[in-house]
Amino acid sequence: MASRLNPYLSFNGDARQALEFYKEVFGGDLRLNTYGEFGQPGAENADKIMHGMLETPSGFTLMGADHPPGMEYQPGNNFSVSLSGEDESELRGYWDKLSSGSSVSVPLEKQMWGDVFGMCTDRFGVSWMVNISQPQG
Repeated sequence: MASRLNPYLSFNGDARQALEFYKEVFGGDLRLNTYGEFGQPGAENADKIMHGMLETPSGFTLMGADHPPGMEYQPGNNFSVSLSGEDESELRGYWDKLSSGSSVSVPLEKQMWGDVFGMCTDRFGVSWMVNISQPQG
C-alpha cells in the first residue's frame, strides 16, 4: 500500500454523528470503533468513538475520533479539509451537502485564478475548501 496523507479530525463527543454525516456526503465504507470495544466497556465514554475511518469510492480517506478522556478539547482553526479536482458535478454535489446548514465564508463561484472555489464551516465546526479546476488545454 502506498503512503497517503489524510485528515484526522478530533470531536468533542459527536464523532459518530459527524462521521456518519460525512458518509452520507461522500459514500463509502465507514468503520467505527468505540472506547468500550478496546478495554473500557464500563467507562462513561464506552460508546464514544476511539477511532473512525471513512474510505470513499473516490479514494478519499477521512479519519476521526472523540477527544481522548482526560485531555482538554480545544478546537482549532488552523486546518481545513480540501476537496479538489475537475469533476464539477461530483464536487458541486459534495459542496451542496457540506454547505447545507453551514457557515459559508466564500460562496462556491468562479475565482480570479479561473477555478470555481468555495469555503464553508460545517455544522460540526470543520472548515472545508472545494476547488473545481478548469480543464487544461
